[in-house]
Amino acid sequence: MSATRPALRRAATVVAGAAATVLLAAGAAFAHVTVHPESYAKGATDGVLTFRVPNEEDGAFTTKVQVFLPTDHPVLGVLVHPQDGWTAKVTTTRLKTPVKTDDGTITEAASEITFTGGRIAAGQYEDFDVAFGQLPSDTGQLVFKTLQTYSDGKVVRWIEEPTGGDGPENPAPVLRLTAGGTGAAAPAKSAATTRAADSADSTARGLGIAGLVVGVLGLAAAAFALVRSRTPRA
Repeated sequence: MSATRPALRRAATVVAGAAATVLLAAGAAFAHVTVHPESYAKGATDGVLTFRVPNEEDGAFTTKVQVFLPTDHPVLGVLVHPQDGWTAKVTTTRLKTPVKTDDGTITEAASEITFTGGRIAAGQYEDFDVAFGQLPSDTGQLVFKTLQTYSDGKVVRWIEEPTGGDGPENPAPVLRLTAGGTGAAAPAKSAATTRAADSADSTARGLGIAGLVVGVLGLAAAAFALVRSRTPRA
């Protein structure tokens, strides 16, 4: 028994460490700022982008969100949906290359949207809806670099662009622009559809984490069986 107990303790320590690592990694994977939907057709018109901002700090509130819009491939006709408790400020910039549209030539476009006045508590998120008149048709993606400020002064910079390899630590929200379509935006999802999608997403994440935990427990059982098989019989 004297040799078995230390071995079991070592096995339990390894398994516990593995479980903690798995759960921490799973939680961190879903903590960044994202844009929804993930894609639109190139040149789409009259649509809505939703920026989802989760709070990943246990001891502080999110009090400010700054979303930077690209001006080399500008998003035209930006309008911000009123958000309870939040004040939105849209900053415009003169374009280096004016954009010709059916309604005339556009020389200015939104370059930053700043949300202040509200707060997002730990374990919660906020959706910020931004309507657009037209998306660019000359690029394959739009990167919306975002700064998230907390009540304790911490600023998280979601500004890293995807490189094709491992995901960056602080990824910026990225909207993919796909070929095809007539330029009209996809039909807006109903509230019920959105809730169902969110529920399915949460369920998938939960099942994924549960599967990882079950795998770790399986390793623990295997380690226990191995140690037990090597224990001399009385």
